[in-house]
Amino acid sequence: MARRTARTTGTAGAAGGRGTTEVRGARRPELRLPPLTPHGDGGALEPDGDYDALEFREADLTGQDGAGARFMDCALTGCALDEASLPRARLLDTRLTGVRGVGTHLAEATLRDVELLDARLGGTQLHGAVLERVLVRGGKIDYLNLRRARLKDVVFESCVLVEPDFGGARLERVEFVDCALKQADLSAATLIDVDLRGAAPLELARGVDRLSGAVISPAQLLDLAPVLAAELGVRVLAD
Repeated sequence: MARRTARTTGTAGAAGGRGTTEVRGARRPELRLPPLTPHGDGGALEPDGDYDALEFREADLTGQDGAGARFMDCALTGCALDEASLPRARLLDTRLTGVRGVGTHLAEATLRDVELLDARLGGTQLHGAVLERVLVRGGKIDYLNLRRARLKDVVFESCVLVEPDFGGARLERVEFVDCALKQADLSAATLIDVDLRGAAPLELARGVDRLSGAVISPAQLLDLAPVLAAELGVRVLAD
């Protein structure tokens, strides 16, 4: 089961876009998993499967079909998720550690009270998904697709995100802590209490006009000045 912790991330000035003095911090899950039973060796996932208090260790889930499956109080450690098909899956009170894979399909999935630790993923499809009280710590995720997803109380910490797509997504109480955010797409996204101050570098490919509701640091404001000027149609010329 998970305990929730909430915190305030500090003082925000005008860069927050709303003149607020505080940023509502994300509530993080603190998982306390029960004793786990090893998942049967070689047992394939099943569509709409029900997995409670199981440990998947070094399992090869490549290409398996777990559409609509439910994982409750589970641990996935060192598993291969290449092309695993898990649309509309529900991951609840679950920890994933050292998982790896390309093209994992989690569209319209629900992740609640989930920890994703030291993952190495590419092209993960989470469009239309719901993420609530999720911690992503360590590792690297390339081309993460979160278009039209809903994120609430999500923390990206000490990880590298390369070209993540938040197009049309709703982000509320989302924090980036010691996290590299490279060429992110915020097109048509809605941001509420999104703390970007811990993102270094902070690189936006699209959607700089959607930063209202986010908080950035003075240094980040200077770094984003060329992108902001271009968005506003301002020409910056030397004397």
